[in-house]
Amino acid sequence: MTVATELELQSFVLLRLGERRFAVAANQIAELVAPSRVFQFPHRTERIEGVILRRGRIVPVCDVAKTLVGKTLIARRLYLVAVRHYGAQTEWVALPVTGECELINSEMTAAGESDAPHVAGWLSHDGDVIEVLNIDAITPGPGEAAAETHAHAVLEARP
Repeated sequence: MTVATELELQSFVLLRLGERRFAVAANQIAELVAPSRVFQFPHRTERIEGVILRRGRIVPVCDVAKTLVGKTLIARRLYLVAVRHYGAQTEWVALPVTGECELINSEMTAAGESDAPHVAGWLSHDGDVIEVLNIDAITPGPGEAAAETHAHAVLEARP
C-alpha cells in the first residue's frame, strides 16, 4: 500500500474571520451567498443576530466571530450557509464571513480532549494549522435558545 492510498483526503471550505482562517467540512456546506438583508427581531439568544431568507427558508444568522476571534466583526463579504444537526433533524445556519472562501482537499487530524468543543479537528494548509469547526457545537440549537429564553423570563419575573 502506498502513502497516497493510506491518506484519506477530505474536502474543506476555508473561511476568514478577521485575520484568522477556519475550516468547515465541505459536506456541511449548503451554499455561499452574498450578504443580504438580515431581519432582526426581539429575541434573547445572544449568538443569533437575526435571520435571512434563502430558497424559501428562514435561516438564522449566527455570529460566531466573538467566540472564535474574541470580537464581533462588522464587515461581511459572504454568508456561509452550513447544515447543523439536531439529532435526526437538520437546519441551515448562516455564518458571516469577512473574506474569501476557498475549497481545499486535506487530511484532518481529529480534535483532542483538551480542544474546545467547537473544534472538530485540525488541518495543515500553506504552512498554517487551521481549526476545523464543529458547526453543531458553535451554533445555538433549539434547546439552547429555549433555555436562554426561559432563563431570561425567570430573571425578569423576579421582584
